[in-house]
This record gives sequence, structure tokens and C-alpha cells, in this order.
Amino acid sequence: MTTKVFAFNPIETNCFVCYDETGECVIIDPSCGDENEYNQLFDFIKKNNLTVKHIIITHPHVDHIVGTARVCNEYNLPLTMHKAGLSQFGMAMQHAEYLGLKLDRLPEKHVYVEDGDLIKFGNSEFKVLYTPGHSDGSICLVDYNGKTVFTGDVLFHGGIGRTDLMTGNFEILKKSIYDKLFVLGDDFVVRPGHGGRTEIGFERYNNPFL
Repeated sequence: MTTKVFAFNPIETNCFVCYDETGECVIIDPSCGDENEYNQLFDFIKKNNLTVKHIIITHPHVDHIVGTARVCNEYNLPLTMHKAGLSQFGMAMQHAEYLGLKLDRLPEKHVYVEDGDLIKFGNSEFKVLYTPGHSDGSICLVDYNGKTVFTGDVLFHGGIGRTDLMTGNFEILKKSIYDKLFVLGDDFVVRPGHGGRTEIGFERYNNPFL
């Protein structure tokens, strides 16, 4: 599997396009904040002859969902998410205004995934891990073949997600990390929702919050 990462909107939220040799792909956290960023995403998919099969959010915070409506409309796909995050969509407009993000609307069609579900595309698949603590509805996506996990705002290089926001809880977040992420091998690459990559082993032994 090949991964292309974009850092979109003023908060520099990572948007990932993951694809394999079949040309089928998924978009994780379509966080486009302006026309230029939409064009970057759409042009990359077009130039690489990719077929978008799933559009997924790791959690419902506005910096991760600001581009969802337009991207879902572009590819005529529902938004894939955990249902527990749906209640927070009502706050998205208010948070967008506060953060200076333009959020006109949200996708109306959703597909809900649960812990342990598989999201398949081409010859690849992600296993869904339900990982609350930073936010209700937060999921991580594991590519076991590629030894990679997309962690949203659960785990960062040397950091963890904030727990002072709505539905955040430090103890629940720690449990998510220990029970769901630290059971992965030390050589698993972590691709977080902000910043650069790290590895499970590095965070297991060096993360000051854990």
C-alpha cells in the first residue's frame, strides 16, 4: 500500500490517500480548508488514476471533517465513521467559526463502522479499532500487511490527544492506547492526525504522557 499525506487547513491536519496496485484508494480525514487544498487532493487522485472507494474520518472534530461534504459529493460516497461521533456534528459549525475554518455543511449519508470491522479496497484492508478518550467516535485504522496504523488524534510522536475537549477523558485515552495500540508490534509505523510519523516501540518507551 502506498500513502500520500497532505497537511490541510490552518491547523495542518493530515489528510491521507492510501492506495494499492489496483488503483483503488481510501481518503482518511478529508480536511481541506480552501479551494487550493481541494484541488491538490482532487488533482492527485486524478493524475494517479485512482478510484475512491471509502472516505473515512478518524474522529468528528472540525479540523478533521471540514472538507467532508464536498469530498463525499465529488466521489458520490457516504462518510465512513463510528456512530458515537455523530452527536458532535452539531457543534461543528460553532467550532469552525471559532477556529476560522469554513464549514458550510456536513455529509448527510453515513456508513458506520465498529471495533473489529474491516474496510476493504483493492487488495488491501484496514482493521477498525475503536479508541475513545480524545473524542467519542474516535477510531484508528490498522494495515497489518504494511505494519502501519493511522491514529487520528489518539497518539502522536511524543504526545497524545487532548482530553480537555468535549467527551475527552485521560484515563479512557490511556486505556485505548495501551489496549488497542500498544498490543501492536514495536515496528508498526504510526501515522497521526497531525505532525510526522513515529513508531509504536518509540512511543511505548519514550512517550512522556504514557
